[in-house]
Amino acid sequence: MHCTMSNILKAGCTLSLCIFLTHGLLAQEPVQKQTIEITSSFKPHLNNAVKINLHATPLTIDTSRPRMAYYIPAQNLEFAFQPVVRKPAPLTPDTTQLWGTRNYVKAGFGSMTTPYFEGAISSLNPEKGFVELYGDYISSRGKIKNQDMSEINARVSGSLFTGNNEAYGTFGFQNRENYLYGYDHNQFQYDKTDIRRSYRDMVLKAGFRNKDVNSVGINFDPHVELHAFSRESFVDESTLIATLPAEKTVGDNVKVKVEVLANVDGYKKKAANLQITNKLFQVSPSLEYNSDLFNIHAGFTPSWNNGESHVLPNIYGDVKLEENVFSIQGGWVGRYIANSFRTLSEMNPYMADPVFLNNTKETQFYGGIKASAGGHFNFTAKAAYIRYNDIPLFVNDNFDQKSFLLLNESKMNNFRIHGDLNYVDQDNFSVTAGLDLNNYSGLKDNTNAWGLYPLKLTGSLRWNAFQQLLVKADFAAFSGAKALLPNGSDKKLNGGTDLSLGAEFKINKMFSAWADFYNVFNDKYQYWNNYPVYGVQVLGGIIVRF
Repeated sequence: MHCTMSNILKAGCTLSLCIFLTHGLLAQEPVQKQTIEITSSFKPHLNNAVKINLHATPLTIDTSRPRMAYYIPAQNLEFAFQPVVRKPAPLTPDTTQLWGTRNYVKAGFGSMTTPYFEGAISSLNPEKGFVELYGDYISSRGKIKNQDMSEINARVSGSLFTGNNEAYGTFGFQNRENYLYGYDHNQFQYDKTDIRRSYRDMVLKAGFRNKDVNSVGINFDPHVELHAFSRESFVDESTLIATLPAEKTVGDNVKVKVEVLANVDGYKKKAANLQITNKLFQVSPSLEYNSDLFNIHAGFTPSWNNGESHVLPNIYGDVKLEENVFSIQGGWVGRYIANSFRTLSEMNPYMADPVFLNNTKETQFYGGIKASAGGHFNFTAKAAYIRYNDIPLFVNDNFDQKSFLLLNESKMNNFRIHGDLNYVDQDNFSVTAGLDLNNYSGLKDNTNAWGLYPLKLTGSLRWNAFQQLLVKADFAAFSGAKALLPNGSDKKLNGGTDLSLGAEFKINKMFSAWADFYNVFNDKYQYWNNYPVYGVQVLGGIIVRF
């Protein structure tokens, strides 16, 4: 009983204490409420309605390889021993700029009774082909008796496009007439028919080549050339030249090439009952590799010259020290130069009818440099050691000196230095210059290289001063060649300097006026012994375009 009352008393005290504390807490200030905001990245949305998408059929991938047929000519020296053709007129009147048309007539007249005519008519269909008719004529009468010349040229050319191929051809006619005026006019008198040299040449050329790469990737261009050449009724000569070149690109850098050549001349001198057959056959396989650092061409040329077989080298290349700026070039190359009465008479129109014909073998070692600057200026310098076999030379005959006899030199060496430079500014302005220095030695059959010049300097300028005016200039200077005199001694001819100037003024779309001045310095030099050139000449006329 005692424990129970005690427990009750403790419970009551405890309850009173809890009420007191609760009342104290409720008597304090009310506590501020805190809230927590929860942000969710989820946003409800509706899915887009499904639409039908239409796509074009993809183009068929073209796996064929485009033909990048950009041809860079071989940078080896192509020396020709023959001198530049010199006619009584120092320079053949040149058609300046055709201003983008091939339908025109150019006519004029000048000093020394010089009429001049040139014209062309053409028709072009880019899909089918083209055809062109061309002709020119010039004649002059010099102050020396019988110092007369005339030349006429006519040709028709055309091409026929057939798919990826092209058939092309040319038929031409040329007549060159000169007189042997290089004799002593006080000692000798000749009828004009006795000293007349009239050369006629009819030529037919035809070929067939591919314009685009074919299915086997071979590019080809077989062509044939036929000449019927004659000197009045005294000499007849026929020439067949057949060439078959082909090449195939292997990969990106390699080309395989081959060329087959046949050159056959049939010469007949009627009065002497002399007949000569001059034959040359060649096969030239080669391999060409081109890269950004260097280019190399390696091959050889088996040749059969009138029954004699030889293998000629055909190796050349260049190393680019700086791309499109500077490169070093070098090579060991050889070739045959086919000589006929036609080609020799172009070198020397005063030659006598030949009694033999030989082809010239030429072999050379060369090296040089090529540099470019600014995209406009180019410079080349080369040195070469050249060996000739059977090179033709010309000497005056011993009787009256009026004609030139053909001699053969079986062996001759030449150390040549060549340099050229040019500056070209699109079609507005261009300047070119060239230098050739020759040192002939080691002759076996002759004491001197008769008729070959030791030094020659050339230059040209073309300037479109403004839209309607074209100005041009041509310059040539050379040292004299050695000539053989009747007594067996020799002399060196005086050198010559030839400056020619010209201009063309476009009056309107149809008419233009032109004027040419030849040999401005009036230098009557002799390129061939006893044959001085005309001196200063002035020609002028009009051009009609339609």
